[in-house]
Amino acid sequence: MEQTPSGRRLVVSRVVSAPAAVVWDVLVSVDDWTEWGPSVSAVRGVEGRIEAGSRGDVRVAGVWVPFTIEACDEYRWTWRVAGVPATGHRVTAVGVDRCEVAFEIPVAASPYAAVCAIALGRIERLATSNVRK
Repeated sequence: MEQTPSGRRLVVSRVVSAPAAVVWDVLVSVDDWTEWGPSVSAVRGVEGRIEAGSRGDVRVAGVWVPFTIEACDEYRWTWRVAGVPATGHRVTAVGVDRCEVAFEIPVAASPYAAVCAIALGRIERLATSNVRK
């Protein structure tokens, strides 16, 4: 549990051997969401990268659900999904070529931590393969 700008949240994180900027690009590129998000099968309404105020739909469990990006700056973004505050996403540099990537999960959604743990491994894979390119 941690106090975040969005309030008290369960935080799941992982240190990744990639620069913070590379990991951030994976998190904000909607083209990558289906690669790292186990529950996301498609995104529509946003092209390229998200920013504060971006609106679109995300397909989860076969259903299209609207989302709005509330904040997206300084290596942290938050959103509402179906009007409900959802996970926060952040990247913190821990050196030149390493960073911590974290999900801030609302307490009521704490079982979602298992999904986020899977996502962290996928984000690491994408980010480290992007470093090698």
